[in-house]
Amino acid sequence: MIDLNINIDHIATLRNARGGFEPDPILGAIESINAGADGIVCHLREDRRHIRDEDVIKLRELDTRLDLEMAVSKDIIELAFKVKPELVTIVPEKREELTTEGGLLIAPRKEFLKDLKNKFHDKDILVSLFVEPDIDIIDQCLDIGIEMLEFHTGHYANEYPKNLEVNLAQIKKAIDYAKSNGLRVCAGHGLNYTNTTEIAAIKGIDELSIGHSIISKSIFVGISSAVKEMKGIIENAQK
Repeated sequence: MIDLNINIDHIATLRNARGGFEPDPILGAIESINAGADGIVCHLREDRRHIRDEDVIKLRELDTRLDLEMAVSKDIIELAFKVKPELVTIVPEKREELTTEGGLLIAPRKEFLKDLKNKFHDKDILVSLFVEPDIDIIDQCLDIGIEMLEFHTGHYANEYPKNLEVNLAQIKKAIDYAKSNGLRVCAGHGLNYTNTTEIAAIKGIDELSIGHSIISKSIFVGISSAVKEMKGIIENAQK
């Protein structure tokens, strides 16, 4: 069964719009876990536009698997060493983007990423890289010694349902190759209640990371119902 990890960033976005304390992303995480989420994801950005340092610290106290998405800035790396989430996912980041626009470029920073991976492993923290579903990029990640990859599904989601067969074939090929090389595979970005079925039906995916669509739906139906509905979509796709 594919694990469903809930990204709670945009609960924090709504909180920060008023500069107060509501809605509480920690409560959102707890409600998600109680509704069946297998893990919690948060992206600590350099500009702290949604998740804040104190949120990460509180999330780590919950009885769940925490995936800290992060750019490779010094202060965030130091926080990750301190908090020790089960997993960090290294992502590209540009200040001007609304959301992550693509996968990490590996080749220009291969030695840096390899050294950083070793430092995280010394702290018993697993490392994943957020990358495009591309064979050459997977090979670069294997050279680093990464144990997990999250494939960027943004292009698939943005074009859906156009170019469906082509985009799915590319993702499937990347997943098959990653699994044949012993990697754990996650997929995420832009997945929603319409386009997740085809992705969840792909054999070899271990985890899906979904946030914005679930948080959006929770405004109307509550976060528990939103999480349960997405879990149902994923389960039905695997039958």
